[in-house]
Amino acid sequence: MASAPVYAMLLVAIVLEVVGTTALQMSQQFTKLGPTAVMAVCYAVAFYFLSMTLRVIPVGVAYAIWSALGIVLISLVGLVLFRQRLDFPAIVGLSFIVVGVLIVNLFSKSISH
Repeated sequence: MASAPVYAMLLVAIVLEVVGTTALQMSQQFTKLGPTAVMAVCYAVAFYFLSMTLRVIPVGVAYAIWSALGIVLISLVGLVLFRQRLDFPAIVGLSFIVVGVLIVNLFSKSISH
């Protein structure tokens, strides 16, 4: 099973990807230099940390965790920072994503090498 430091690196990658995506929204289609630079740096460092986790976690599982948590977190950022509302089907769909990642992490034998 993957160790805590590997999951910590994956969490850092996810947080940086969410910050980068937030900056992407704030860049207003790359017309604002500051948010565009933050986005580029965050994405580059996020991919570096993601690549480090792939030494231990299979790419499909790592990407599933990355995608699921990223989607949920950026949806929350959109809700709080950008006042973007989620309707009931969106909330149900996001819940299914979280449940799917939990099932993979709790029950799949694919995680260990």
